[in-house]
Amino acid sequence: MSYASRVILHLPLSNEDLLDAFVEKCLRDKVALIAVVGEGAARIEDIIDELVVGDASDDTRFVTTTSHSNESVEEVLEFANWWNDERDPSVQIVKL
Repeated sequence: MSYASRVILHLPLSNEDLLDAFVEKCLRDKVALIAVVGEGAARIEDIIDELVVGDASDDTRFVTTTSHSNESVEEVLEFANWWNDERDPSVQIVKL
């Protein structure tokens, strides 16, 4: 199963070790936006950014990330629905 072009990662994570595989799949699926929602969202967004950038030797690795610690899933869903991505209008909520 492929991820939608806009993904909401709903915290808390069941296991932070799942982030690496999640990010790699998002990159393979050409996800345009990963919006992290819930307590600790800024820290998880930073980890995702580090996983995407890596050693910065591959400039094809890119995904926009945002963090939403003090917003509801519904508010972030509204935000993600307004995010412009002509390829795919869908938004997917993911729990790891």
